[in-house]
Amino acid sequence: MSTETFEFQVEARQLLQLMIHSVYSNKDVFLRELVSNASDALDKLRLAALRDDGLDVDLSDLHIQIDVDPEARTLTVRDNGIGMSYGEVGTLIGTIANSGTAALLKELEEAKDEAGAEGLIGRFGIGFYAGFMVADEMTLVTRRLGESSGTRWSSRGEGTYSLEKVEEAPQGTSVTLHLKPADPENQLHDYTSTWKIREIVKRYSDFITWPIRLVPQAGDGEETAEPETLNSRKALWARSREEVSADEYHELYKHVSHDWRDPLETIRLQAEGTFEYQALLFLPAHAPHDLFTRDFRRGLQLYVRRVLIMDDCEALLPPYLRFVKGVVDAQDLSLNVSREILQQDRHIRMIQRRLTKKVLSSVKEMKANDPEKYATFWREFGAVLKEGLLGDPDNRDAILAVTSFVSTHEGDEPTTLQQYIERMKDGQEHIYYLTGESRQSIENSPHMEVFKARGVEVLLLTDPVDEVWVDAVGEFEGRQLRSVAKGEIDLDVQGGEQEDSARQEQDESYAGLLEWMKEQLGEEVKDVRLSTRLTVSPACVVSDAHDLTPALENMYRAMGQEVPVTKRILELNPGHALVRGLQQAYAEQTGQEDRAELAETAQLLHGLAVLAEGGQPKEPARFVKLVAERLERTLR
Repeated sequence: MSTETFEFQVEARQLLQLMIHSVYSNKDVFLRELVSNASDALDKLRLAALRDDGLDVDLSDLHIQIDVDPEARTLTVRDNGIGMSYGEVGTLIGTIANSGTAALLKELEEAKDEAGAEGLIGRFGIGFYAGFMVADEMTLVTRRLGESSGTRWSSRGEGTYSLEKVEEAPQGTSVTLHLKPADPENQLHDYTSTWKIREIVKRYSDFITWPIRLVPQAGDGEETAEPETLNSRKALWARSREEVSADEYHELYKHVSHDWRDPLETIRLQAEGTFEYQALLFLPAHAPHDLFTRDFRRGLQLYVRRVLIMDDCEALLPPYLRFVKGVVDAQDLSLNVSREILQQDRHIRMIQRRLTKKVLSSVKEMKANDPEKYATFWREFGAVLKEGLLGDPDNRDAILAVTSFVSTHEGDEPTTLQQYIERMKDGQEHIYYLTGESRQSIENSPHMEVFKARGVEVLLLTDPVDEVWVDAVGEFEGRQLRSVAKGEIDLDVQGGEQEDSARQEQDESYAGLLEWMKEQLGEEVKDVRLSTRLTVSPACVVSDAHDLTPALENMYRAMGQEVPVTKRILELNPGHALVRGLQQAYAEQTGQEDRAELAETAQLLHGLAVLAEGGQPKEPARFVKLVAERLERTLR
């Protein structure tokens, strides 16, 4: 058969060079990757046979086999799984991942230490290429179930790879590594040694369902040529806690998540009674790079009586827990079950409710008993968890119980809503918050001025989801959640009859100016009024109590939803010299021509208020022109 030669893409060549010239001490991960790929191929074959009774396939001896040849310095990992077609080899093996290669390269190059770089090997589907850390050349031979011919792929990792069709190929896949020359001074990396193979498999792959067999060589001094099964094949979730070490749990997590870093927390659950199932869940220590993308693959591995029937069952957990990895093994589900059926299955819905409550209660325990670990969890996944405040009203209280917020309270420690309530000032009725792009922009917002002056705590919400869930939740333990940038602010923690009387007099004296400014800015504002929230700034713009904020409007438009533009309210600070001067000039200049320049001042004041909250004037060029003209006059 003819052989075709192809070139790797530029980023793929760079990645291969990183692998080939790797200085990671733990090169053993290459075998973990190849065994994991072989296990996946066996899982897919068994599942295909379960779903199609007409397939002519022998399931009696599915296994993974490892052969080593010390003289030829080769190591081969083969399986009798589902195999790959010619086209699949070109797509899955011939190119390094379909996306994310550039991001991976950047992370590998910027990794601060060896452990951090090594932990990236299993990501973006490049585990197969870890073999180039120990091999000068790699050859793959495969034949897909149901096809008569196979495919051979080979490469020395130098920029090209070859593909050819072969007539004689057993079903499944074999990967042969032509190992680099032996290092006499470092026998720990002798991958032709059977003791080394046993050690790697026991450490990384002992839990894999399929037997991993090592074929001994005559030169090894073995008395028998019978293959030796290296792994125990025990499902960790079916064993008691006392029988399983933390390292074993961690390796299972790495196998199911392809994260290859230890999880932050391990969660076990066993349900008995009319419907039995076991679950072993993991909270990752780091958020994946694509967690907020549409293509993010979520879901748990679903087993039925220890038979893997779905690799990413989304129905087992709600979307806001999509970062959770793990396995669920149910006893009474059908083996031949589709995703559509699972969505309606009452047993699956029951499992989802139980798993959700278990994850949230585990986070609550972590928060109480291990604040440092909880802080890591919240930093990585807090923004995702808060999505549940919108989509899961049944568990809203449980989510709020584990939710932390940055606030203006002394110190940088995040606070809970319960702690906020305990610190509320006498007479304070509401829980106050402000949303924004960053903590710095919120703290410098003019909306915060009176709260700073009176020492009233405000929650600083910077995640995009915060714009939405606060309106959906509305209150906590009878206390309303109130935005300091919406509606009128009336802080009852200070003041009294004397302050109310002074405010009424002020409203009356400014009534004419406010009405006139509303007419001048009628196209841009809903109303103009005196502010009770400003102490330093001359003006600010606020939304009405039940209006959408500008950020929320932009969010809806980005999602393709038509949202009408909402006029906002301009508030003036009567204690500011600029506003007092404006009031005086309005009272003195009664003619229409006299107030033409005053109208420009009103427009400038409104534009400054919009800029102060991070917005943009309706006509930026005109606003800049007005500012320039005013500055020019001051220099004459």
